[in-house]
Amino acid sequence: MADVLLATCAELPEGEPGGDLLLDALAERGVSARFAAWDDPAVDWSAARLVMVRSTWDYDGRRDDFLAWCRGVGDRLVNDVHAIAWNTDKAYLVDMGQTSLPVVPTVAVDEEGEIAPAVAAFAPAVVKPRVGAGGRGVVVFDGQPGGPEGLDESHIEVGPWVVQPLVDSVRTEGETSVFVFGGDVVSQVQKRPLGDEIRVHEEFGGSSVPVPVSAEAAQLAVETVQVAEDLLGVPLPYARVDLMRLADGRLALSELELTEPGLYLEVVPANAGAFADLVVDLLDAPA
Repeated sequence: MADVLLATCAELPEGEPGGDLLLDALAERGVSARFAAWDDPAVDWSAARLVMVRSTWDYDGRRDDFLAWCRGVGDRLVNDVHAIAWNTDKAYLVDMGQTSLPVVPTVAVDEEGEIAPAVAAFAPAVVKPRVGAGGRGVVVFDGQPGGPEGLDESHIEVGPWVVQPLVDSVRTEGETSVFVFGGDVVSQVQKRPLGDEIRVHEEFGGSSVPVPVSAEAAQLAVETVQVAEDLLGVPLPYARVDLMRLADGRLALSELELTEPGLYLEVVPANAGAFADLVVDLLDAPA
């Protein structure tokens, strides 16, 4: 059995793009590892020393099952199951917005009747499923051609939802991702959407490039992880902190990815080595 199991989904049996780089980096450090689908009943998760949640990108369709699996893995799981339960509902951004951090304003909505007033308050606005991954189910209400004219429920995924203002800079500056491993910033990626799209994901035409780590983004990313650790009362060995620039010029938290943050290994292959170093540190830590 491998020292480390890297949890993925059945659609990605070899893990995220560039997943081979993770396996190679771990092997170079004397750590045996392999990818395994989180819902594969044949996998003995208890035999691994660590289970690192990686490309489990189908959890949004069955979050309860996914969280039950997390609880079953128990203390071997990284990140902690409590953190994952909190982070897989985007209402966590409401919690983060109540701290001293700059956060893209977020309203959590449970009932369909609450969507319209929230959209009107932010207009232009974005509606997202509270449990969602990969940009799926995002609807923009900005009055532009091709978008929903009003609040048309036929465009909106099953709730609950979060409603946020449309941050204009996403179409120009894009979104910044900062990778924080073991409390330290290891890299930064700039992600931009295609055309009038606001989603920066590659499947929607977005592009990502490595950029030098900026002091501004690094400071906010580290503070974000520290604030989340304080809120949750558990350590967060790895995170990806996504940031957007508000109209007032400040960077603000747009997403805190604690569950299955893509590492953009094809863009920043050095993230594989940094992640492998983190794994070695976790394996060497006293029980």
